[in-house]
Amino acid sequence: PFPNISGMRCLVALPAVAVPGRRSHPNLKPRRRSTLVAILGSCRCGRRHLLGASSAAGLLHLVNPPCLAAPAIDPDVMLERVHPARPGWYEKLYATAMDKGMQSYEAEIAQYKSNLFSQLSVAGKNILELGVGTGPNLKYYASADGVNVIGVDPNIYMEEYSRAAATSAGLPSSNFTFRRGVGEALPAEDGSMDAVIGTLVLCSVKDTDMALREIKRVLKPGGLYLFIEHVAAADGSFLLLVQGALDPLQQFVADGCHLTRKTAENIKEAGFSSLSLNAVRLSSAYIVSPHVYGVAYK
Repeated sequence: PFPNISGMRCLVALPAVAVPGRRSHPNLKPRRRSTLVAILGSCRCGRRHLLGASSAAGLLHLVNPPCLAAPAIDPDVMLERVHPARPGWYEKLYATAMDKGMQSYEAEIAQYKSNLFSQLSVAGKNILELGVGTGPNLKYYASADGVNVIGVDPNIYMEEYSRAAATSAGLPSSNFTFRRGVGEALPAEDGSMDAVIGTLVLCSVKDTDMALREIKRVLKPGGLYLFIEHVAAADGSFLLLVQGALDPLQQFVADGCHLTRKTAENIKEAGFSSLSLNAVRLSSAYIVSPHVYGVAYK
């Protein structure tokens, strides 16, 4: 499995690393199992975070029954703070580039994604896809009976493409909601999602740890976070040197995408109850060839 970016492929799969403490989960079947367009591709992002509840709010739970809570920071406020709207022509061009420029990449990683998503049973479940973009992941899971999907993306022009992808996947229009938003303040209530999906997203959020805390906030107890992210090359490698040199340009041309983030470390330290983490190196798209993917459990 991989993210959603421009053109790349998996050449050598590094050994899967399963973090101790992984437990089975009712939403999983038995295990089988950003970036750029062209040379400097494209990455989407979604973002958000929930600040800790105040002690006063905690006291209210002693008086009132628990209820689902929205993010402490309004999603629309956070959206404008970390990802203010770009010129319409730019966002429309970017959405078109993602739709047309990712086809070869998606064809190459289809089997990887298929294996990853086959582990997720989503029938009748609530799914939030962060950085839904043009919707290339929807065909892997959105055909299940009764599944409800919230697609979050800061680019409003992604809605047309993602809705078309949802329809093509067999998802009724009433079961798909597009929300313009970011990972640092997800537009969903506490404990309301059975799974959160994010491919090539954490490379371009403003605050990776905030986005991960938001993912945990909206997940139900035992909920799943499925991810695919490109990451920094190994310390001391020539590729890391190249990534560092090109990182400013990448952020400029790929809507905030970073080349040198050690996203695997952020996910490991996010406090999930258990984690299955795998590493893979792509044979093309040299600059973003190192990737991690897997499943984390709340």
